[in-house]
Amino acid sequence: MTARDLVKREQLPTLQPITQPVALPPPARVWTAEEMRVIGLGRAAGHMDERWLALVEADRLFLHRSWTGYGVYEAVFVERPEGWQITEAWVESDTDRYRRQNDAYETLFLEMLVMGKLLGGGERGDWERLKKLRTPRP
Repeated sequence: MTARDLVKREQLPTLQPITQPVALPPPARVWTAEEMRVIGLGRAAGHMDERWLALVEADRLFLHRSWTGYGVYEAVFVERPEGWQITEAWVESDTDRYRRQNDAYETLFLEMLVMGKLLGGGERGDWERLKKLRTPRP
């Protein structure tokens, strides 16, 4: 993990909240205190190719598309004896802002964004699992 500064809302002036939130089943993963410390820093786009921005306020994670500022995911973290866990999560359902997939896909993708974009890692095979969950477009 690399050192980075805390991302604050005023640094990301184009952020727009989710307009049509739909509740998601939260990921089952439990994050350690150290992982939660890093997640809590958030993530600003370092260059044009980065697609996601992340901001954490009061244990609530907001994930936005970097080019538009549209909110796509929101998740509430709660500390448990075994670590930090997402207890509530939402995804944007406005198709003009985000083309939502099924719940299983969106839950896994939320987890993958936290692991990959905020923690710099991920699980082997996650992309293959995600592809299998994707709903074909007409």
